[in-house]
Amino acid sequence: MKVCVYVEGGGPNASGHATSACRQAFRLFLDKVLIDRRKPRIVACGSRDDAYRDFCRSLKYDTDTFAVLLVDSEDRVASGKTAKEHLHGREAHWKEMMPDGQVYLMVQCMESWFLADKSALKEYYGEKCNLSALPANPKIEDIPKKGVMRGLALATKATRKGPYHKTRHGFDLLERVDAAEVAKASPHAGALVELLLAKLI
Repeated sequence: MKVCVYVEGGGPNASGHATSACRQAFRLFLDKVLIDRRKPRIVACGSRDDAYRDFCRSLKYDTDTFAVLLVDSEDRVASGKTAKEHLHGREAHWKEMMPDGQVYLMVQCMESWFLADKSALKEYYGEKCNLSALPANPKIEDIPKKGVMRGLALATKATRKGPYHKTRHGFDLLERVDAAEVAKASPHAGALVELLLAKLI
């Protein structure tokens, strides 16, 4: 059975640069942990609502595909709550079925993953990247989204590339960070990696 990951990100134009950059970044990120396994298909869907819609469509009609939804949690996930429960609490209009084991979160946002591999940030931005400006909490899922974004902006504001910018830098960085380190620092990312390793034999 094929595995397809429907990802939040990439913009509304399926043939646009942001979409192809998003697709490539997640593919290269996951390649680091999947190594010689089969690879999932990555679909960069645009908005979180679009990702949910495409995921639900696949559940209904793609009988030969194991569909996976991957979106930002946007805030902290309460202890004991599943990804599905968290999303049902946030997105009241998401009323279609979301099977357990097929819904995963970037907690609290994709940029949180960058904090698990600060050496990749330093390599990408250069000497003037001020890593001490980043949130110090090793439990990256507990750091509020605003704190993550503020820390990235402060850490990179003096670099030649300029302050962190989601469109210009986000997918380049995702390609570079160590997925194994992200999986260690983020239990939700770790759960996604475990699933893919089990499915993609």
